[in-house]
Amino acid sequence: MAPHNDAPSPSGSFTAGFNRIPFRPVGSSSLMAGHESPLSSSYSTTSEASDLHMTRPLVPGVYVPTMCFFEEGSEDVDTDTIARHAVRLARAGVTGLATQGSNGEAVHLTHAERQLVTSTTRKALNDSGFSHMPIIVGCGSQSTRETIQYCREAWEAGGDYALVLPPSYYASLFAPASETIIEYFTAVADASPIPIIIYNFPGAVGGLDLSSDIIVQLAEHHNIVGVKLTCGNTGKLNRVAAATRKRSKTHDPKNPEFLVLAGSADFSIQALVAGGHGILAGLANIAPKACTRTIELFNQGKHAEAQEMQEIVAQGDWTAIQGGVVGVKSGLQSWLGYGGYARSPLPKPTAAQEKKWKEGYRDLVMLEKSL
Repeated sequence: MAPHNDAPSPSGSFTAGFNRIPFRPVGSSSLMAGHESPLSSSYSTTSEASDLHMTRPLVPGVYVPTMCFFEEGSEDVDTDTIARHAVRLARAGVTGLATQGSNGEAVHLTHAERQLVTSTTRKALNDSGFSHMPIIVGCGSQSTRETIQYCREAWEAGGDYALVLPPSYYASLFAPASETIIEYFTAVADASPIPIIIYNFPGAVGGLDLSSDIIVQLAEHHNIVGVKLTCGNTGKLNRVAAATRKRSKTHDPKNPEFLVLAGSADFSIQALVAGGHGILAGLANIAPKACTRTIELFNQGKHAEAQEMQEIVAQGDWTAIQGGVVGVKSGLQSWLGYGGYARSPLPKPTAAQEKKWKEGYRDLVMLEKSL
């Protein structure tokens, strides 16, 4: 699918001037105002720069878009559960975490709450011996200006990379030949204090689907370092992986210059066959070991075992895809005793849905427990 209709639109660049947006340094950040969580309060004034902003490279593996948990009744952000969940995933052996994604209900959070979630996650990882683990932060917005603001706030909160969706609300007015999309990502990458990962998820942006040509062109920017492909197009993934690998000055498969990730666990090994580097997938909230082990088996040349495990992962992922964030939280609650509900207006699952989703995850959870 083309990223947009090539309809006429007003000409002219909208990128000028964004580097003049005031940038509040970490020391003066007010991100924790009004929050008393012991897991995140130190980020407002006392975190050392060496801990908060150490170099954490993107390497191949399993990245998890974490959930945002809320207190029952008040729907306030539940920092204790956010911290425990992050540490559970880290101890399971995942490569990195992502806050403010679709599974993290970013669209339900204020700017301050987004920073609270990221800073809580960073501190929980640091305090548990995982200070090396990178955090990717969802930063996409409909305007270039607010997207840059989200990137800067992500940096303040301890994020290492920004995951950015293309804007889509006014897609019918965009300049032809994807000019508006290219200008948007270029402006954001120019101004962001942290590197950018392109997020191609047509289902979240009204069907807007970035082509491999556009992604490869954007990958030439020094501050754009990866892509998450939730479109499920392994042909596109192959083209992007091949083009960026060939362009690399010193190709190192263990430390690629441009990270290409599948956006769903149900095509993990398919993505590896196509030259991808791993996954950034919500199913790993429930089964991080199974997702990690599937990729490990393939990389070890144990393809039959990897395929067998992939079948279980893919079936579990189908349950996650059908239930969305509501179903993933329900699965966590049913099998792990925590998760709760999504923030309003998302509905609470019915008893029938809870039973269906629990059974849908059964084989996956049994596999997870065996690892």
